[in-house]
Amino acid sequence: MKYRRSRKIRNDAKKVFYKKGTCSRTFFYLLNREYGHPLDDEEKAADPLAGGILQHGYQCGMLWGASMGVAAEAYRRVADRDKATALAIKATQYVMDSFVNRTKSPDCVDITNTDFKKKFSIAKFLFSGRFYHCFRLSSRWAPEAYKAAEEGLSLNHDELPQRCMSCASEVVKRMGGTDVEMVMVAGLAGGMGMSGNACGALGAAIWMKALINIRENKRKPSFSDPESEKIITAFYEATDYEMKCSKITGKRFETLDDHTEFIKNGGCEELINVLS
Repeated sequence: MKYRRSRKIRNDAKKVFYKKGTCSRTFFYLLNREYGHPLDDEEKAADPLAGGILQHGYQCGMLWGASMGVAAEAYRRVADRDKATALAIKATQYVMDSFVNRTKSPDCVDITNTDFKKKFSIAKFLFSGRFYHCFRLSSRWAPEAYKAAEEGLSLNHDELPQRCMSCASEVVKRMGGTDVEMVMVAGLAGGMGMSGNACGALGAAIWMKALINIRENKRKPSFSDPESEKIITAFYEATDYEMKCSKITGKRFETLDDHTEFIKNGGCEELINVLS
């Protein structure tokens, strides 16, 4: 039974990827569907995270989408927002470990060997058939992503901290987001799962802006658009063109409490204000 289900998920993931068009939206959709709660607008808003944040090559879009999908389920399983935030971050760590175990790197540029900011590199990616690798990866990792998500979500909720903050959630809150939207991005904290990689608060700001635009019928989200580019330009100016959380903050967060205290005490306050 488990083998048949895993095979079905593998085949279906590839079909969904073809239909949805981006890896980030695909995995947000797949996890939402698995848990029986599709979120069409929120999933569409994840498109700009494909290619490692506006195609900058950082964490693979599959990770951005999967993190947000597992976080949405965390909110449904835990009534308290702080505990749901903590569960979203912990579950994201499980998902990231699963992904890196398969790919050896969380980053799009390492997986695709492509710099999507260069036309020649994009052409090579397309004409060499390298893009098929992403479709194969989606089908192979999908059942593993489900398994990792469930393992993370099944952690003892009573052991989660009473107080938990996420830099990404703070950005969404200041942009007018709801509690559920704050939790959806919570796992992006500290460079996604507190890994120290590309800034999760930046990803949250780009996603939230795309979601606002969708709801106001301004434009469809895409790999890149003027408003997203404005956000990333402001971000670079505020961080002296540094993208990685560990270098921006000058530290790695070992525990949820470490990150909460950092944000509570004004860590990244200026950056959060710039993004929101």
